[in-house]
Amino acid sequence: MYSSKTDVPAGDAPARIVPATGEAEERTRDRVLYSVLEDGPVSAAELGERLGFTPAAVRRHLDALSKQGLVEVKLVANQRTGAGRPSRRYVLSHRGQTKMGNDYLDIATEALTELGRAAGPDAVKAFAARRFGEMERRYRPVMAGIDGLEERAEALSEALSADGFVASTRKVGADSPTATMLSVQLCQGHCPIQELAREFPVFCEMETQTFSRLLGVDVRRLSTLASGGHVCTTHIPVGRNQTPQRAEKRTRIKITKQERPR
Repeated sequence: MYSSKTDVPAGDAPARIVPATGEAEERTRDRVLYSVLEDGPVSAAELGERLGFTPAAVRRHLDALSKQGLVEVKLVANQRTGAGRPSRRYVLSHRGQTKMGNDYLDIATEALTELGRAAGPDAVKAFAARRFGEMERRYRPVMAGIDGLEERAEALSEALSADGFVASTRKVGADSPTATMLSVQLCQGHCPIQELAREFPVFCEMETQTFSRLLGVDVRRLSTLASGGHVCTTHIPVGRNQTPQRAEKRTRIKITKQERPR
């Protein structure tokens, strides 16, 4: 008689339990995928260090994710000198971004398309303004009492990450001889509304204006996932003579006659 658990004769020593390598591989691969999302563009060597994997293991998972169309390679030049051979760095592909939670947006895109047809583009703009107005109301208490621009940027990054945007900050221009060139780049590795923003760029515009009001300085959007970038990057000037404004600067949305209350 055979045991249903071990498939060995009853009474014999228990068989060695073989781990479910398929499931373990999937879990590990998901960790690699999320790390590319969070840290990309990132090299295979950097992924190995952060996850504690051997170079061979990392490359095996990256190759598998690449074959599935979830990650892709970006050739990145040396940021310090610009010289030498560009390094291979991994970022999430459009399909990889979709895997991380964008599927439901098809319905929202169709709904806003119909709204635009029925009420015009100003109605879509007003909808986007209301959405980011709610984000601004939730984030403003987080920013309250923070005077330094770098500290504000870091607080904004943490709030965005809590909402699923996988945000981070990095200082740029620290080696510049002039302090006026110093800036912080706010990077968002994931955009939960990427497909929506692809069809309606006004969402990116409203988000940028929201960041500007929360930080108290004019900011500039360098790239977006919706327009094909591997991250959303916002330039925040923090150099000399950059003093954040304490008062809120509201961006007024033009209201057409059709939108005015009757």
